[in-house]
Amino acid sequence: MLFIRKYFRISSTLIYIGIVFSGCATHPAVGTGRMEKGETQYGYAIAAENIPFPYLWYRYGINDVSNVGVRVGVPIYGSGIDYSRLLYSRKDRWDVLNVALSVNPNYNMDMTYYKFREREKNGKTILSWFGIRGMYIRKGISGGQSSRIGLLLGGKPGRIGYEIGYFHDFNSMPITSLFDPTWKNDSPENIVRYGDTPHNIKSFYGLPSEYSRLTGISIQVFFTLVSDKKKKIVSSE
Repeated sequence: MLFIRKYFRISSTLIYIGIVFSGCATHPAVGTGRMEKGETQYGYAIAAENIPFPYLWYRYGINDVSNVGVRVGVPIYGSGIDYSRLLYSRKDRWDVLNVALSVNPNYNMDMTYYKFREREKNGKTILSWFGIRGMYIRKGISGGQSSRIGLLLGGKPGRIGYEIGYFHDFNSMPITSLFDPTWKNDSPENIVRYGDTPHNIKSFYGLPSEYSRLTGISIQVFFTLVSDKKKKIVSSE
């Protein structure tokens, strides 16, 4: 009985977190290796925006510099498509441009410039990366638009990888008040500066809107199940 109570307590917590983040935007699990033509990779990912349900992802190498990815969420949340292009490659470093379209309550489009680094540690290959992401929500759940920009960091010490990031809408609130829980959009002075940009949908259980700071948060852990080829190191030297 104790086990059952703990199980339901954890499940309830995950569902609650999922409800809180359900208005957020979603992002792709980017391909972290330099893929070859015809190479396929797939796995699943757990993201703060998708708790408690994971999404499945699949990538295919169009050629040695391009690959395309597809995501399928449950039922459609977190689904989308993205395209990656290798822009620079030298020994253990490479740069990638990724463009993505995601299906969720805030239908967002992303453009991300990634910088990857590969190194060996204790006989293991470890990948790390950071990126700059521009994000656009054409029509969010409250009917407005949101343009965001921010940074992300990630790593992949094995088959399990992670990525965290934040992307800010400067037209919805000052970034200096990001960690201020008392800041409210509906105060007279803030309405004058930031206009009608509600951060919560009061008529829909108070879920975060396209303007909310929560919508700019991205946290995900992704698992690679299959990669059918060993990646080939491409060097410009």
